Amino acid sequence: MTHAFSSLDELGDGAGFRKVRGALGVTAFGVNAVVYPPHFEGFHHYHDTQDELYFVHRGRVQVEVEGETRDLDEGGLFHVTSTTPRKVSNPFDEEAVLFVVGGCNGYVERDGHMVDPADIERRAAFGKR
Repeated sequence: MTHAFSSLDELGDGAGFRKVRGALGVTAFGVNAVVYPPHFEGFHHYHDTQDELYFVHRGRVQVEVEGETRDLDEGGLFHVTSTTPRKVSNPFDEEAVLFVVGGCNGYVERDGHMVDPADIERRAAFGKR
């Protein structure tokens, strides 16, 4: 399969994990969405090898890591190395949705290519101010 589409709603309902990787055939990295109901206390956990990046898609969450507690609003980001224990909870009154990407062995250097040569200049200017 070269591509796949879905949505969080198609991957399940209610609280818990939405298994994005398996549903879309992703093999290069781990990826899930997690739906936290209001007033849900998370779990302290860590991984053997997989670093994680958390993105708050909707709502708010509270992150506890290495003695620090921080509330993250929509759009908030949190990165943690694999073996660092962390806990993500939702002590708030609304549901929260996180998008979590996990990986190991580093960044793949920029390897993108424009298909249409006419897009090269437009891409170079994209986002520059």
